[in-house]
Amino acid sequence: MGKKFNFWYISSLLISIMVAIPIVTVLLSFFEPTGDYYTILKNTFLTDYIYNSIFLLLGVLFLTFVIGVGCAYVVSFYTFPGVNFFKWSLILSFAVPAYIYAYSLNAFFENYGTAFTILNNLFGEGNYNAHIPKFDGILGAIIAISFSLFAYVYVLTRASFHYQSQNLIELGKNLGFSKKKSFFKIILPSARPAIVAGLSLVAMETLSDFGSVSFFGISTLTTGIYNAWISFDDLTLANRLSSYLLIFILGLFILENVSRRKAQFHTSSKGGFKSKSLIKLNGYKSFFAFTFCLIIFIISFLFPVSQMLYWTIIFPQHLANLNVGKLFFNTMLLVSLSSCLLIALAFISNYGNRVSKSKFLKMLNIFSISGYAIPGIILAVAFITFISWFDNQIINHFEIQSIKPFFIGSILGLVLVYFIRFYSLANNGIKSGYEKINYSIDESAYLLGYSKFKTFKNIHIPYLKNSILLISILLTIEIIKELPITLILRPFNFETFATKAYLFASQDLLEAAAAPSLLLIVIASFFILITSRYTLKE
Repeated sequence: MGKKFNFWYISSLLISIMVAIPIVTVLLSFFEPTGDYYTILKNTFLTDYIYNSIFLLLGVLFLTFVIGVGCAYVVSFYTFPGVNFFKWSLILSFAVPAYIYAYSLNAFFENYGTAFTILNNLFGEGNYNAHIPKFDGILGAIIAISFSLFAYVYVLTRASFHYQSQNLIELGKNLGFSKKKSFFKIILPSARPAIVAGLSLVAMETLSDFGSVSFFGISTLTTGIYNAWISFDDLTLANRLSSYLLIFILGLFILENVSRRKAQFHTSSKGGFKSKSLIKLNGYKSFFAFTFCLIIFIISFLFPVSQMLYWTIIFPQHLANLNVGKLFFNTMLLVSLSSCLLIALAFISNYGNRVSKSKFLKMLNIFSISGYAIPGIILAVAFITFISWFDNQIINHFEIQSIKPFFIGSILGLVLVYFIRFYSLANNGIKSGYEKINYSIDESAYLLGYSKFKTFKNIHIPYLKNSILLISILLTIEIIKELPITLILRPFNFETFATKAYLFASQDLLEAAAAPSLLLIVIASFFILITSRYTLKE
């Protein structure tokens, strides 16, 4: 029994350590000495990096809050024509990465762009450019990222609204509150944990965004990290900038957790849970609710899809010249390898924690899942830093062949960093499933002569098959859209739909970027529609 116990404990320990290494590498890099270029950067552009990052974050958080909470409230508390369609269709914005939305936004509103063409065809030739608004720079980035990410807030807030008791609404009525006052005083505060969770995910994704901010030419900490490594080959500088961004992210987490401790958000069970009575809207109110949801759906999903589809049809040669089969194979290769590794090791780690009941292991596991909070570009640089240090200090000492080619610029390196980046998603998904399995089931299995491995194989895995399916879908969506990790660590001439679209766009070949962008959206949408069966159950 001791050896079997040690296997699970040691396996779980090693997995947590493997995930934690890049995180520790980033934190330790703050104390590393930097070269002359950092001094120059500090005296010139560093302030702009920090200012732009903060301004971008605040703008995106505000817009995603308004859109996400607004949509969630309308579809959760009211019934009107089309409400059932909007409940699931509003999450399709997940399928549109911010960098693809940025391409669409720029293409539509630029001089002589799609908007100009439409006006020219409708009203004849004229100087329409002066009347067409321009969405570029930091404003364009805020809009692109917000409409790409608001679904994080929408999905979580809608789930919270759905499970709010009718007692809360009746409480507001008894206090003489208007609908507006009840919303701000009762309904909205009770959903705060869900809203904050959604906004936290938005914050992480915003701070890690690279594609859209680089496309609009905005200097942020993320673009600074990328340029430090790719353009200047300065790993130390990249790590220093990474440490700034990580400290900022950890500060946000601490601030939110401290503020949350001051309040309770559970609903009293007194009187029992009562399902909400949906309010049927008629007349102009129904029209307003329908129009609001329709506009958000059009702007967040149909607009970028239509723009990419328009270019793909107008310029079919770009689709014909695209090696779709190879791009699909490369993309799904990364998805399958990474997903299998993530789910397998997340299973082992969770079961190791379950059977060992070690407090140290539990704390290490909690620390290791913070990798999701770290932007992909930071993890990529931290991974390169660790491999370089290990190769120089350990491998060279024993005069063994360098390991850098096996991990840097390779499929293996990509999969490992994907593992670190999305381990939290896989681990939490398996963990939530495990919480539904009573320990008495394990004890009964042991009494029947089942070993720990047999219990794991024959009882736990079949029981958690739905969790596995959902996690697989979510991981697929995330990996398909991931850009900075793939850009930095991919093998030479290895392209995915995401990197191909970005490379075309970075060369100002937006028409050519349309085809891979559209295919990426179609694939991601397919998996999102499957996911909606789980995330939006009534």
